[in-house]
Amino acid sequence: MKLGNLVIDGMTVLAPMAGVTDYAFRTVCAELGAALTVTEMVSSRALCYQDKKSVSLLGKTPKGICGAQIFGNDPAVMAQAAKLALQHSGCDYIDLNMGCPMPKIAGSGDGCGLMKEPMLAADIVSAVKDAVDVPVTVKCRKGWDKGSVNVVEFAQLMEARGADAICVHGRTRAQLYSGVADWDIIRAVKQTLQIPVIANGDIVSGEKAVQCRKRTGADLLMVGRAAFGDPWIFAEINAALRGEEIPKRPPLAERVDVALRQFELAAEDKNERVACLEARKHFAWYLRGVPYANYYKEKISMVSSLEEIRAIAAGVKRDLRDERTDR
Repeated sequence: MKLGNLVIDGMTVLAPMAGVTDYAFRTVCAELGAALTVTEMVSSRALCYQDKKSVSLLGKTPKGICGAQIFGNDPAVMAQAAKLALQHSGCDYIDLNMGCPMPKIAGSGDGCGLMKEPMLAADIVSAVKDAVDVPVTVKCRKGWDKGSVNVVEFAQLMEARGADAICVHGRTRAQLYSGVADWDIIRAVKQTLQIPVIANGDIVSGEKAVQCRKRTGADLLMVGRAAFGDPWIFAEINAALRGEEIPKRPPLAERVDVALRQFELAAEDKNERVACLEARKHFAWYLRGVPYANYYKEKISMVSSLEEIRAIAAGVKRDLRDERTDR
């Protein structure tokens, strides 16, 4: 499919997730089948203030199509931040976060808070479209709560103001990540728009991806938490959508090598100390479901150097059985 002037070679998207989808993890997911990736969300005001930490989040994924996601509620600031995000990252498009449900974001009128102010959200889309010459997408939710499910009208307004694609998470802000994602509301959005629609929510396997695609008619499918420690889910979903046999997860030793590569990329992108702190959760995710891994998970929780991580990786490959789990 096409996203503005961009050709997307595939149907899977890695969701932008704060504290997770850094340059290293996005790179691994892209190499293993994610056609499109998005940076962690970055504050528009922080970008305009030239905040170094915010700028550091914008490293462009070297493979596939990569978007830079920004959030905020001031059209002029968002427009300036969009230009700065492209300048710092070289990303292929700008994604506007209008779906984050976290209280400190949505409660301040950013993220999903913009779904309560659709005209302001529309003004933001217009301002950003005028400011940049790359595609602009919007990520939103079903609505604020069950009493204000307005995503169909909201998405129509975003399209009218120039959005090149809409990503819909089929839950309200009040639901956060609980309950079941409403794929029917995503289908309703798809049926009313001419631009591409990306489905998000409960796409946790190849089987679920096929069901979601059939139910919603979405152009792309976005995978979030199901990718934690399992970047091979993109190959699974790609095969399922093509009607091919689902590839088995690689042997444990190979999975550990991929994890180690991710942590080394993170150390190059940030620094060893930060990479090791973040590796604690990522490595534990990679070992989720692996029998007898608790001993190593405890050691992982205390790592402070790549040397320690490499030693744990070697121990895992030496001591643990290669049993695969269905996810």
